[in-house]
Amino acid sequence: MFEQTFKNIDDILHKDAGCSSELDYTEQTSWMLFLKYLDDFEQERAMEAEMMGEDYPYIIDEAHRWGAWAAPKDANGNFDHNNALSGDDLMDYVDGELFPYLKGFKQRATGPDTIEYKIGEIFGEIKNKIQSGYSLRDALEKVDELRFRSQQEKHELSHLYETKIKNMGNAGRNGGEYYTPRPLIRAMIDVIQPQIGETIYDGAAGSAGFLCEAYDYLRKGGREQKELSTSALKTLQEKTFYAKEKKSLAYVIAIMNMILHGIEAPNVVHTNTLGENLQDIQPSNQHDIILANPPFGGKERKEVQQNFPIKTGETAFLFLQHFIKMLKPGGRAAIVIKNTFLSNTDNAAVALRRELLENCNLHTILDCPAKTFLGAGVKTVVLFFTKGEPTQKIWYYQLEPGRSLGKTNPLNDTDMAEFVTLQKTFADSEKSWTVSVIDITQGTEADLSVKNPNAKEEAALREPADIIAEIIALDKESEVILESIQELLWWMARLEN
Repeated sequence: MFEQTFKNIDDILHKDAGCSSELDYTEQTSWMLFLKYLDDFEQERAMEAEMMGEDYPYIIDEAHRWGAWAAPKDANGNFDHNNALSGDDLMDYVDGELFPYLKGFKQRATGPDTIEYKIGEIFGEIKNKIQSGYSLRDALEKVDELRFRSQQEKHELSHLYETKIKNMGNAGRNGGEYYTPRPLIRAMIDVIQPQIGETIYDGAAGSAGFLCEAYDYLRKGGREQKELSTSALKTLQEKTFYAKEKKSLAYVIAIMNMILHGIEAPNVVHTNTLGENLQDIQPSNQHDIILANPPFGGKERKEVQQNFPIKTGETAFLFLQHFIKMLKPGGRAAIVIKNTFLSNTDNAAVALRRELLENCNLHTILDCPAKTFLGAGVKTVVLFFTKGEPTQKIWYYQLEPGRSLGKTNPLNDTDMAEFVTLQKTFADSEKSWTVSVIDITQGTEADLSVKNPNAKEEAALREPADIIAEIIALDKESEVILESIQELLWWMARLEN
């Protein structure tokens, strides 16, 4: 229903000098979508209040509402071109009046958990990059065609928005920063099996894909697909999902993505997660479940490293310490990390592996193939663990889809089905096996490398001299065959004459 509208918006932004990449298209679309969503949300609440004989206290004042500047309507409800700002007038209004007004909500809000505060943070971080007021006018009219009223409309819009996020990930080398493959996320959630009443946390939220998929899972009633009560729905909305994100663009996208999936006031905090000292984390800050794909390969400053007992410049290793601390006793986690974590011999990596094995039950390691993450060349594994009990044995699964993954052939849910099924009972197969932690900790480095004992032995590599000898022999055979063919052709020519 809305797919063509999204394409039209992208076409408009593509032609504007201020937007140069898929990241810009998504960013600029996001702030317009957010304001359109907010207007539809407020109109719906106002109608509900009117039916109850009550007044609705609008968040956005009348002069700055969507219908006043973005999409004014005439008495018949049609777009009023005569009163619609355009060109330089529109640019002056958006940059000089609208954005400052929206940014000011952060100071006017009663607290950081309010929608007012989120509005202020979003428009304090995001900037209007569209340079032509005529392009902006065209884009606003297209956005006005979208509706957020029904669940079907929100579902389609969330799907289209996810596609934009995926394209962002494909656009650069750090694709995994914005987009974790949804089939992988769904498999992780299926293993963790969150329940209503449990809190779910992602301290490196990116586009909030983990939280959105977890919401969809719980909204549909979990694995049993039970119908939710009114109180359960309220808990799901208000007291289930928590996130932190450092980067401005990702923060805005995370909020928009969660809103489109149905979470009306996302608990996303714009902050540097690693700036928090682990000693300051209290039990009240901890969560039942952590689902995350932290950034890889960063080089954190010394002052950031001081927040952690195991000092390292590797961003992912610091995040793993944070996640362990943020779990409640008995809490469950599924964390994506680069596969070198399993075997690195530096002091930090070894210490962190021992911390994980001694204080958590690292029961499952999922080994992902190359190109699982589009736009990122790093091989990854997923660590599944429960906090508060030592590891006795680890079940490994080596994911092999049977094809090379890529943009045109991405990971799908069928690829993950066997892993999810076998993991329930930790069953052994050609792709899965169990290792006792005693065998691992006997070595000083606590090496967790993926070494499939069930893999078929590959043919032994031959010596170069043997290969060359075979090539020479084949060349001689080819010469004999060619001579025979030439002789045959000579005789055929003579017979024809």
